[in-house]
Amino acid sequence: MSVTDREAGRLTPSEIPDALVQPTTPGRILVPYGQGRIRGLDADELGTHGMAMDELVALGLPVVPGVTVPAGDAASLCEPGTARAAVELVEQLAGRRIGEAGRPLLLRLAASAPTEIAGLPPDLACLGVTPANAGDLCAVIGREEALYEVWAATVRMIAEYALDVPGSLLDDALLDTPEPRARVEALLSLVARHASRPFPDDPAEQLALAARAVLGRWDSPRARRSRRSQRLPADLGIALHVQALRIGPADHSGYGTAVSRHPETGRFAPQGSFFRGVRRSAPPPHTSEPLDRLAGAAALLEHSLLTLERHLHAPVSVDFEVRDDEISLLAASAQQRPPLRASVCLAVDLARDGAIDREEAVRRISPAQVQELLHPQLRLTGGEQLLVKGLPASPGAATGAIVLSSERALELAADGTQVVLVAHETTPADVPGMLAAVAVLTGSGGIASHAAVVARGAGKPAVCGAEGLRADRVAGTVRIGDRVLREGDAVSLDGRTGAVYAGTLSVSVAGPPPELSTLLEWADGMRRLGVRANADTAAEVSTAVALGAEGVGLCRTEHQFLGDRLPLIRRVILAADAAARDEALSALEQAQHEDFKALLTAVGHRPVTVRLLDAPLHEFLPAGGEARDAAEEQRAAALREANPMLGLRGVRLALLHERLYPAQAEALFTAWADVAATGVRPQLEVMIPLVSLPEELAAAAAYVRGAAEAVAARTGVEVPYRLGTMIETPRAALLAGELAEHAEFFSFGTNDLTQLTYGFSRDDVERQVLASYQERGFLKASPFARLDPHGVGALIALAVERARSVRPDIKLGVCGEHGGDPESIAFCDELGLDYVSCSAHRVPVARMAAAHSAVRERHDESGSVR
Repeated sequence: MSVTDREAGRLTPSEIPDALVQPTTPGRILVPYGQGRIRGLDADELGTHGMAMDELVALGLPVVPGVTVPAGDAASLCEPGTARAAVELVEQLAGRRIGEAGRPLLLRLAASAPTEIAGLPPDLACLGVTPANAGDLCAVIGREEALYEVWAATVRMIAEYALDVPGSLLDDALLDTPEPRARVEALLSLVARHASRPFPDDPAEQLALAARAVLGRWDSPRARRSRRSQRLPADLGIALHVQALRIGPADHSGYGTAVSRHPETGRFAPQGSFFRGVRRSAPPPHTSEPLDRLAGAAALLEHSLLTLERHLHAPVSVDFEVRDDEISLLAASAQQRPPLRASVCLAVDLARDGAIDREEAVRRISPAQVQELLHPQLRLTGGEQLLVKGLPASPGAATGAIVLSSERALELAADGTQVVLVAHETTPADVPGMLAAVAVLTGSGGIASHAAVVARGAGKPAVCGAEGLRADRVAGTVRIGDRVLREGDAVSLDGRTGAVYAGTLSVSVAGPPPELSTLLEWADGMRRLGVRANADTAAEVSTAVALGAEGVGLCRTEHQFLGDRLPLIRRVILAADAAARDEALSALEQAQHEDFKALLTAVGHRPVTVRLLDAPLHEFLPAGGEARDAAEEQRAAALREANPMLGLRGVRLALLHERLYPAQAEALFTAWADVAATGVRPQLEVMIPLVSLPEELAAAAAYVRGAAEAVAARTGVEVPYRLGTMIETPRAALLAGELAEHAEFFSFGTNDLTQLTYGFSRDDVERQVLASYQERGFLKASPFARLDPHGVGALIALAVERARSVRPDIKLGVCGEHGGDPESIAFCDELGLDYVSCSAHRVPVARMAAAHSAVRERHDESGSVR
């Protein structure tokens, strides 16, 4: 017992005489807060509130004095004897007496069920108030309206549910008398006229009637319907809780709520509000005060919140009362949906304090939550106007003015205007505008389309395949169904959900707390699977490395010809003769040398996989009317294909343009030699794309070896490198053993491998087919978003087995966008791949997913259950 308790004559739960706790009438029981578990009672009897108060007492935290009437005996509180025993026991616990002038006491009756549910009866407070003592109580509080408002609510409910006064009469009286004191007088008058007895002055009789009212409300048809809607038993019992309501001056008393963590920073910093006077269900607006006004009680509140966090291992919320500057907890629980930053910071704090281990801290934060922290989100209120729903192609959220061309995007962005690039589909020529825009919206394409891949690489939110979207550059309009928007109109989009809204919405700023970096560092120590990034430029590499990438798993050299560089590769493909082609190749080699030099410098000593040119031919050809002359237009027309994704691309293009890969390889090896001269030696891997025949790989490998020899002869530097291939076709997977004879590594290009295994066009099928398939249950997820373990995954597993049977030390990785999907990462981990590679901004997600996979596998092997 504390000194304050002794001075006040208060009893602690362990000092309560049995005679007070156990009324003599059989079957009646009063359980002081803190004694429920000692008596072997659980939530079915104590209710959630009784259990919570038991926990608080066990932790040594200050609680409001009170007793529980277990659910099985709740009806006994309606009897005067039990009610009087409850009043006497609470008076003993509180060290005050009802009717005492100097330190007045009232009662509150509350109810709780075995689980958290909706529809519980409201609390009935101010039990013990009478017309005779109300004036003295108001004088102590100093705020008359607070007492009368709560008293009126209690009298109204008791009148209807315990004294059988018709609710319509009570409602009419309340409507006719808005002033709180007059309401009480009107209600007491109605009870005197229409009830079988006047409203009692005796506190025990008031408590008995209050218990009858609460149980009557709980047994009402409306309450039973509520339980049915929640799939709860109609006869579900509730425990009743009688609490001390200690009255004190408003300047030193009040009530409030608090949470343990700051919602924006996630750090431990109690936040909440405090109200003066008697606790009300709906405090008057604009009357709350900050917690720092609690003076001496603030320190105890902070201690209570910290203690609860360490006990519950979760951000917590509490309801509390302050009387004469002393704080007591009314309720406490783990926050149901704590801010994500709070969960991250708490996980690290608990691990640093030794309350949990680092593995548990990592397991607490999911890969999806990591992604949520890394990208801005729309702040939705429910009143937004949804324009269209497309495919969530790249996470994040943004708002900006519609632009319909890359040129316009660059022009407005240069002036500081935020723009959203809207197009039917994007091409390499649109990349500068995509990078200048804050977001991208397309009417076609899927999550593996050009727009999606570029947006993810740049960290821009994107929505693709927005059905019904028609962009008209000439008219300057965008039609979405019946709605017509004009260039310059504002839209907001959410790349995580695929939703596009009209107007400018509020966007939360992305910015994970530093504790996320700590968690990811711990995760790195737990995972087996390496994590690299798909990065094509030095800037992207720098971003990826800052986000924790261990190297570059895919450098797409064709992406170095986007935008202003597009004419370089176009000149090679459309050259009129050999001389023109050689001249174009020379210019290409010089440009790539500078690009590679910057890229390798940014990579440092890490591994980097450079894929030689692989892009569908149509991405490089000029659109109608864009050719330099009629002859070039004619050559371009001759090269256009009906199905360019399966046409002249990858190694096939290189075998027809035999100087293409040697030019790229020489530029790469020369750049490596230049960078090595500065002391930086990247671990270089050269990858041949879209191979289906071992002969294709052997021929392309000869090109690369010849380039290495040429550079060595010219510079005297023998560049160390691995040569490998991308497994993108089912035939390549089936012939993995033969390909492994020529390749030192494989990288599974799961975007194309999925496309070719299913026979799905990744640019068209998602919007038109996959959504329907998922609705009908044919597919659980888009196979372009989540690796298909039964078809595509089976091919990868077969390729892994056959490749390792020929070359046991072959390095194996995944470089499709599946490398950033947590479930796909777990599958790759199970197969024993060496690494996954994904967009730079998904690297932290992949790091966490790989750690979760490794931890889960260890627990599965040990048979432990969490």
